[in-house]
Amino acid sequence: MSYMRGDLLTKTRKLVKGLAKPAPTWLKAMEQAPPVVFPRTDGKMKEIVLPEDVYVKKFFRKHPDSLYHDAVKISGFAPPPARVFAWRVLELKEQGVNEDDAMAVADMEYAAEKKAKKQAYKELKQIARSEGKRPPPNPYPSAIKEIQAEEKKYVKDRFFNPKVLEIVNKMKEDRQMFLQDRAAASGEGQ
Repeated sequence: MSYMRGDLLTKTRKLVKGLAKPAPTWLKAMEQAPPVVFPRTDGKMKEIVLPEDVYVKKFFRKHPDSLYHDAVKISGFAPPPARVFAWRVLELKEQGVNEDDAMAVADMEYAAEKKAKKQAYKELKQIARSEGKRPPPNPYPSAIKEIQAEEKKYVKDRFFNPKVLEIVNKMKEDRQMFLQDRAAASGEGQ
């Protein structure tokens, strides 16, 4: 029945009408109360577009380093800086400010907030050093440094993993053999 179009009721009707199958007992009941038919899509999903998306894209063009900020942090509720920027631009536009000025104001606010975070961490490090303690980890690290911190254990692993060390030693031996063969071949040629 997979070659026929339609739902179970339509397919069964066609088979019964064509005398390919006897009428099942449930056919009359199903014809009187047919199952709900859900609308089908044509296979294309509509893209969800939010009003601030235009400004988010402009923000990323101006600040490409912010692309690495995690847009969906499961453990946090703070929106990414790009969304905050876009919401601020929309808010200013609602108040009657033109688009260019609104973007300039939102950009200045973003820069001031970023600078304040860096200054706060700098002061926090100075306090820790004056007390003789180790400076705390940066609460506002760059997204690239966060990614590097996650990858750090894998980078260090290459120096201590026995399988990796075995491969490195094999490559060194192969290189040494190659250099010896090359030296012997150049010695014979003279």
